[in-house]
Amino acid sequence: MLVKQILQYKPDKAVATVLPELSISEAVSILSKKRIGALVVSETGKDAAGVISERDVVREIGKRGTGLLRESVRTIMSSNVVCCTEDETADQVLTKMTNGRFRHMPVLSDGEMIGLISIGDVVKARLAELEVEKQALEGMIMGH
Repeated sequence: MLVKQILQYKPDKAVATVLPELSISEAVSILSKKRIGALVVSETGKDAAGVISERDVVREIGKRGTGLLRESVRTIMSSNVVCCTEDETADQVLTKMTNGRFRHMPVLSDGEMIGLISIGDVVKARLAELEVEKQALEGMIMGH
């Protein structure tokens, strides 16, 4: 399955972005309200300067304490953002996510961000593919 197909199945196509100057506390509030695991840090809403995830926040609070929440998102965001294109396969994306040990990936088209996929989105797509393959094989075995 291609990334463009995975994006079609997402109920909310909008990418939640925040400015790098936003406080970590405000970012955590957005994550909580939207019930999402990551925000893309972007000046324009079309680029991906960084990503801040729940894991980033928890890891840094563990190291530095809760005073961190007053700092800006820029101080803890992952700035080496790995992106994909809509023509990449689910397997290619899973490989990137696994190798990079991250769970969210911006999707770019012509250099602009058009979506964000999570490892959950990709796993769900792969499971759907496997179910279709299973049914096809069962049909062949049964002579249908």
